[in-house]
Amino acid sequence: MTHKLRRLVLSAVLAAVPLGWASGPASAHELVAKAGNAQPSFDVVRARVTANEKWLTFRMQVSAEAGAVRPVSTGKAAGSEVFAYVWPTNLDSATVGFEAKQGILALVVTAHPDFDDTPLYDENGDGDLDNDGNVWHSHWVVLVSDDACGPGALKVKDIPEGTTPKLPPTWPGFPILLDSPGFSPVIGDETVTVRVPAREVGAPAAVSFDAVTAGLRVNANVHAPLLCVVDVFDVASGDLSLPGKVEQAEAPQ
Repeated sequence: MTHKLRRLVLSAVLAAVPLGWASGPASAHELVAKAGNAQPSFDVVRARVTANEKWLTFRMQVSAEAGAVRPVSTGKAAGSEVFAYVWPTNLDSATVGFEAKQGILALVVTAHPDFDDTPLYDENGDGDLDNDGNVWHSHWVVLVSDDACGPGALKVKDIPEGTTPKLPPTWPGFPILLDSPGFSPVIGDETVTVRVPAREVGAPAAVSFDAVTAGLRVNANVHAPLLCVVDVFDVASGDLSLPGKVEQAEAPQ
């Protein structure tokens, strides 16, 4: 994505996100996107969020081989890459335990071979809690703009040194607004799916969303900005206007 288009995307999302609940009833609406905007594993063609009294289910469909492409290991966290499937939302950051109105709250599914940011979980099942970053896993993140990442680019919001903001209990200890809630993603041939307990978001019918695939990079100095969005592979809406609305579904038996 060019810097010009990235600036347009950022302007659109900041204008669209109210950082709180939308007012009035929301109509069901999935996102359907034209294929061919990115390599098949990150080429978003459809996205939807469904809700019942138990679960809020986020689903993204790509052209082919979802989750098949992961970053190449560099052997160190500094300067390493992160690949992500991202659902930006209009949820307030306070919904998941951060301070209110901190930025764009997004649910993400990421993989990164050079560090582990889910210290409570053993995703690869080998008995070691600290070596599963390359297994696809979920986070809540708060995104904000920072030109230090590139003109008009986004980053995961840093926690300034010496400050003690409100954080979720499953915050993994990184100095950024990142939560590791342990929602296990399911990767299909063409789909990435994550179930979030409905109690986490309170009023699912009011959620608006978009679907994005992106590449991020850890700062070579491992310092603020710590984690920058360096490449946007695809955006379902084309302009990050968060047009997706939650669809109601029956609860599983």
